[in-house]
Amino acid sequence: MKTLKLIIAGIIFFASTNTMQAQVSVNVNLGSPPAWGPAGYSAVDYYYLPDIQSYYDIRNTQFIYFGGGKWNRSRNLPNQYRNYNLYNGYKVVLNDYHGSRPYSNFKYHKVKYYKGYKGKPQKSIGSNRNNYKKVYKSNGNKGNGYKGKGNKVGKGNNGNGKH
Repeated sequence: MKTLKLIIAGIIFFASTNTMQAQVSVNVNLGSPPAWGPAGYSAVDYYYLPDIQSYYDIRNTQFIYFGGGKWNRSRNLPNQYRNYNLYNGYKVVLNDYHGSRPYSNFKYHKVKYYKGYKGKPQKSIGSNRNNYKKVYKSNGNKGNGYKGKGNKVGKGNNGNGKH
């Protein structure tokens, strides 16, 4: 009888553990793509921006760029790219990478997606990019942002892109 109770307890434990792990993996991948991101991709973690050789982390709403001898993360682009238009620049959707350091593939990305690279035509998630006004944040923060209809860099307007 004692063995039967242990077996039943073990089955319940393993069943509850598998359920908890499934919930965690679903929640980890949630993130809203920015309004300037390409439409049609909702299950990706990163974009590569060839014109400025930087990455955008969708889940953490951060740009990743090389400067000062290391890879940096920031909610804003560095000062030298303050006039870069995120809506018009090409974004490479990194479907095949889900780690925490997309720049580990930078040598490959830099060659394959060179500055000025244009792949398939892209439409931004933000339905009308003309309603957004580019604003440089001059309060000591480096980078650029877009204001309009309550959106800023890194904040998607709906996140309803389809994969």
